Amino acid sequence: MSHVVLISGASRGIGLLTARLLHERGHRVFGTARRPEGASAPFRMLPLEVTDDASVHAAIAQVIAEAGCLDVLVNNAGYDLYGAAEDTPFAELLAQVDANFFGAVRLTTAALPQMRRQGSGRIVNMSSVGGLLALPYNGAYAASKFALEGYSESLRSELLPAGIFVSLIEPGQVRTDTLETSIRSTGGTQGEAIAERARALGRRARLLPEEVALAVVRVVEARRPRLRYLVGGQARQVAWLKKLLPEPLLEAFIIRQFVTGSAPKGSHSLRV
Repeated sequence: MSHVVLISGASRGIGLLTARLLHERGHRVFGTARRPEGASAPFRMLPLEVTDDASVHAAIAQVIAEAGCLDVLVNNAGYDLYGAAEDTPFAELLAQVDANFFGAVRLTTAALPQMRRQGSGRIVNMSSVGGLLALPYNGAYAASKFALEGYSESLRSELLPAGIFVSLIEPGQVRTDTLETSIRSTGGTQGEAIAERARALGRRARLLPEEVALAVVRVVEARRPRLRYLVGGQARQVAWLKKLLPEPLLEAFIIRQFVTGSAPKGSHSLRV
């Protein structure tokens, strides 16, 4: 069965691969980007800034005007901010949560009236292993993804009686071509060093963006999609560790893996 799908952040990386794959499988896809003019894609591209209410409502209205319905919303847009907590300006914390969490909320809120009228729909929220376990120097990102997890879980039980399914995609670190722009720092030498170490880990990651895109396709085409979809061995390992390890052991593991114990006061470093 073919669906009308809207995907935020579809000009590169996981979003682009997901949009292409759904298009190839016969779905009518609308991708979005802040500046779609330069995007080369076999599907329709629309302008969208997820942090702007007017832009969000215009994109949803355009899809409905052209396709007559909206079956699937994939909230994919976002980025990953690194830096020590005290080095993160409040404005950057707000921007991170606005893009990763409130952007999804804006799009969902705008799409729901149409889905309720249809009596059906699917909302797919791109979360992360960072929404299951918060890592050091990644608090703003973790806050945005933990918020998305809780919102999605609440929203699913709210919308199931209306025939609307909410699902979370939870990949581990992905070896994607967007690492240079999707991983950002809070600024300064230390923040950039932490972000660059995260990019280095991403370049060596085993999980490919195609695997994440396939997980989204499974949600779109499933008869009754689940709430959570762990993607990749790292994500499954993290979920297992959090479930089974006592809290003190889990904390010790995280510190040993990601924080050096010899850093001088006032400095921060991340193990690779």
